[in-house]
Amino acid sequence: MGRHRFIAVSALPLILIVAACSGGSTPSPAAASQAASSAAASASPSEAASPSASAETSETYEVKVASASIGKFLTGEDGKTLYTFKSDTAGKSTCSGDCATNWPPFTVDSKDQLKAGAGVTGALDVISRDDGSKQVTYKGAPLYYFSGDAKAGDTNGQGLFGKWFVAAP
Repeated sequence: MGRHRFIAVSALPLILIVAACSGGSTPSPAAASQAASSAAASASPSEAASPSASAETSETYEVKVASASIGKFLTGEDGKTLYTFKSDTAGKSTCSGDCATNWPPFTVDSKDQLKAGAGVTGALDVISRDDGSKQVTYKGAPLYYFSGDAKAGDTNGQGLFGKWFVAAP
């Protein structure tokens, strides 16, 4: 019985993410808040923090190439997989609100903080988001992390909804 409860509780965050990104109805603010609280309570402090750059740092962020059974893809901070969103247009992010909660944008303070690792042959740049933050782009496509990826090398967001794909080098 305990194993089934663990599986059900473990699957809850992914179910909530799928529901929020499926284009269906938007959950009420109370439901969204409760879901966020539940997810935050089950995550460790390092998992709950966004892998985006802090506004107070002048750290360098190296974009690297990783490889898995799905092929080669780009990674950002801490080796976390980077994704692109099919609904975006070159130089413009269309992911905000609940979308950006589930798919945190890869942000930096300045383009000068970016470094292309071996195999990263396309142009890295930044665009201004509607909230004023600077989102990293690769070949003009805005880059995101996926909240459903727990560790470096996870690619749980690949192909979700036919709109989210690992960023290919």
